[in-house]
Amino acid sequence: MTTSDFNAQAAIGADGAVTPGHPQPLGATVTAEGVNFSLFSELATRVDLLLFDSHDAAQPSRVITMDAEHHRSFHFWHCHVAGARPGQVYAYRVDGPNDAREVGTRFNPRKVLLDPYARANINSLWERTSALGPEDNCAHSMRSMVVDTASYDWEGDQPLRTPQADTIIYEMHVGGLTASPTSKVASPGTFSGVVEKIPYLQDLGITAVELLPVFDFDERQVLRIGPDGLPLRNYWGYDPFGFFAPHTGYCSDPHNFTHITEFRDMVKALHKAGIEVILDVVFNHTSEGNEHGPTISFRGQANEVFYHLWPGDRRQYMDFTGCGNAVNANHPAVAKFIIECLEYWVTEHHVDGFRFDLASELSRGAEGYEMDVPPVLWGIELSSILAETKIIAEPWDGGGLYQVGRFPGRRWSQWNGPFRDEMRRFVRGDRGLVGTVATRIGGSHDLFHRTGELATNSINFITCHDGFSMNDLVSYNHRHNEANGEANTDGAAENYSWNCGVEGPSEDPVVEALRIRQIKNLTALLLLSRGVPMLLAGDEFRNTQFGNNNAYCQDSPVSWLDWEQAAKETEIHGFFKAMIEFRKRHPALRNPQFFSERRNERGLPDVTWHGVCLERPGWDDSEARVLSYTLAGFGDAQDLHVILNMYDQALDFELPQVPGHRWARAVDTAGAGGQEYAPPGSEPLVPEYTYHAQGRSVVVLIALPEQEVTPR
Repeated sequence: MTTSDFNAQAAIGADGAVTPGHPQPLGATVTAEGVNFSLFSELATRVDLLLFDSHDAAQPSRVITMDAEHHRSFHFWHCHVAGARPGQVYAYRVDGPNDAREVGTRFNPRKVLLDPYARANINSLWERTSALGPEDNCAHSMRSMVVDTASYDWEGDQPLRTPQADTIIYEMHVGGLTASPTSKVASPGTFSGVVEKIPYLQDLGITAVELLPVFDFDERQVLRIGPDGLPLRNYWGYDPFGFFAPHTGYCSDPHNFTHITEFRDMVKALHKAGIEVILDVVFNHTSEGNEHGPTISFRGQANEVFYHLWPGDRRQYMDFTGCGNAVNANHPAVAKFIIECLEYWVTEHHVDGFRFDLASELSRGAEGYEMDVPPVLWGIELSSILAETKIIAEPWDGGGLYQVGRFPGRRWSQWNGPFRDEMRRFVRGDRGLVGTVATRIGGSHDLFHRTGELATNSINFITCHDGFSMNDLVSYNHRHNEANGEANTDGAAENYSWNCGVEGPSEDPVVEALRIRQIKNLTALLLLSRGVPMLLAGDEFRNTQFGNNNAYCQDSPVSWLDWEQAAKETEIHGFFKAMIEFRKRHPALRNPQFFSERRNERGLPDVTWHGVCLERPGWDDSEARVLSYTLAGFGDAQDLHVILNMYDQALDFELPQVPGHRWARAVDTAGAGGQEYAPPGSEPLVPEYTYHAQGRSVVVLIALPEQEVTPR
């Protein structure tokens, strides 16, 4: 399309009166008379609004030109279209100076742009290659859609506000939860599919789901061809372009404008089951990539504002994410965009919290350096609308900035990478870690106390989407990512894993028994530690990724949960469920504070550390692989005694005496077939003040008042 063709488009159609409208709010806002459209572009010289009659129309039926005299207020381009209604499909063309080297602008009026504030997008005609190069791409572009968010019946639903200390997170992929035919849901891989699995989630006992990205992303992008000749695509969704829009691929009927309704139905149903919804959000980069990437929205309207560009040659993108670009999050316009986006998901979708991918990138200033007081992070922390939401940081980025324990702000919880690594090493049998393990069990005081934070600022995890599943952690010594088509060079090389003697699947009953015990040990440590535990979906039934520790491109059985496996692995599932219930019953495990010097009514300190012998924990023993400790219960809460024996041989552990009480066994991971835990009220008494703990086992004892003890 030539410039004259572009100008001619402005004369098409005359339906609906056009008036200047209002600069705020940004996006497409439904009014009583029509729709107000507003777009941010500081350096544009012209903006055209394209209106389409349907989601699959190749060309717009009407183009409305916004001239600077009547439709521009400072940085905002805006107009009101009378008679426009929800369901209207629209997009933009934006023109302006194209000076990528000096200024960083990349205006191209031949490219059709999405509205960054769009509440829903349509990809019926989308071809990513058409968004590359200088040519017109209208016939193969994505479009946005006007949505009225006011017409939904929430039935009184509100965010749940589960206390942080009581939270148990279940990280899951919306598509992968039910994509497998084994899920037997009506709409596999969708928000509706999640709803069908809510009874399972509720029965497991978790209090929150953390959803891998649900912002619209380009699931059609072919990353490469796999070894089997099939295309590999973006599966995880960490490459967004539509930050206000639920992902089209998770909707069962997106062309009938169901994006908002299906997402809200899922949230409402989860809330009815007592389960919070936390979104994994990606504000550190976008799907537009580097200078060779497609023009989708930001690049074509305000490239110089939204991205970090190299000062010497602004054609080049700084990359602190490993994804080609980095969002300039602390520019005022971008910070406004991010905070308004989060507030939208809370007010309009009742979301309970957010986990920020590569969150450290959001603390970088315009030239890429770390800021002491990043405006966007403090803006999130101080927002009155976000005041009661959970905010969780992945406190590092792809550019080497590592902020575990020093992430800006006070409310922010943080993924505790040291917890993951050190617990993995301890359970596989590494020596000399008992002091570090004790610190992690107590909420990582060494990381968080210096800034006045709490144990609940630590998000504890053993596994997550990024890395081995729990089953693979005890089944593989090495990554096996050949299916990703990158010659097995992607993914972490060091996983602190141990295959229990055989690489991969094994039919040896001794190996299998050891793997099951190791999974129980890791799970027990996670749920016995102060902080907020996070479980990976499928770990509770030994879901495997076949040794793939970087399944970002595997929209296949590699990543999908196998529900037939869930039906078979009842022992592991039962243990997960029992440990979740145990954590909920014992306040000493959920205390948001770090261990202190206070004593309970029986004179027990908050915590007392031991080894095999009482009060001799072996902090300085470089060979030590055992730790035990006594936790005081306050008020009506029971005292607990925990034994961790990561030697490969059985040992006798001395037990403390609690006046007027006897010890009873609640958990022993050396048991099997349901004998590794005892239901409340059936815990067998320990006859002596020693406990014979098997090698590679975790034992939990509870103190029972002698007057309540009966022979068992």
